[in-house]
Amino acid sequence: MNSNPEKHVTLADLIMQKFEEKEAQNSTSNITCGVSSINPEIVEIFKTTGLLLSRYRSGKLPRSLKTIPCCSNWEELLYLTNPEGWSAAALYQATRLFVANLKSSMAQRFFNLVLYPRVRDDIAEYKRLNSHLYDALRKALFKPGAFIKGILLPLCESGTCTLREAVIIGSVIGRTSVPVLHAAAALWKIAELPYTGASSIFIRIFIDKKYALPYRVIDALVFHFLRAENDTRTYPVLWQQSFLSFVQRLKCAIYGNFHVTSIIYGSPLSTISEIMPELLRFKLKSIFER
Repeated sequence: MNSNPEKHVTLADLIMQKFEEKEAQNSTSNITCGVSSINPEIVEIFKTTGLLLSRYRSGKLPRSLKTIPCCSNWEELLYLTNPEGWSAAALYQATRLFVANLKSSMAQRFFNLVLYPRVRDDIAEYKRLNSHLYDALRKALFKPGAFIKGILLPLCESGTCTLREAVIIGSVIGRTSVPVLHAAAALWKIAELPYTGASSIFIRIFIDKKYALPYRVIDALVFHFLRAENDTRTYPVLWQQSFLSFVQRLKCAIYGNFHVTSIIYGSPLSTISEIMPELLRFKLKSIFER
């Protein structure tokens, strides 16, 4: 865990910061900007939309919500609806709408500023994830690049990701098809991060998809596991399971690799009955193929 985790920036913080910057730039000419520059009737419409979305369960969405992705100032309009107060069902429908109508970079901002903190808060409060939010995550994976940059990597880099969060979000990744290039990029980034239990879970889930990974990604994974060679700690079962999946799924690419063999011989692996026989098979085969 990171001892000094960074505070997550919400959509409200980002929008208000943007308003303050614009007001500072236009202070000399007394020009107002941000929400104050929007027609008061439109402001009232979107605030009413937010009130409806806080009570939404099923049925048609407000038409004003469907216009947000088409506007250049969609972030300001979205802020007026108070997305933090939306119901889970409304957030799922909004995710479907924005995934279908926003570009990948814009969808990434929506995922990171709205969906990501809502999912973490729901897991922290209820110890599980609402089914509508789970479906929203699955729908978000229709834009895999935005999902990885807006949810997965910030979660791993936060240093506060719990095993429960990793298992739940990892199950979304495991059940959904992810293009190999996006999966390889995610593995490469996660492998370069310091070890956490959550990173081991995500690495194992991506490896179990049996992708044909580029050698650059395989090398990053090798050096990720190689860090344990000089570590005196006994690494937990999650680390050992991810390493076992790495050996089993990518054996054709790593047989004879000196670094992988040194990890098996030198790292502080415990003698867990389900793991050690598989590693011993890899040892024998790598020796006979030399």
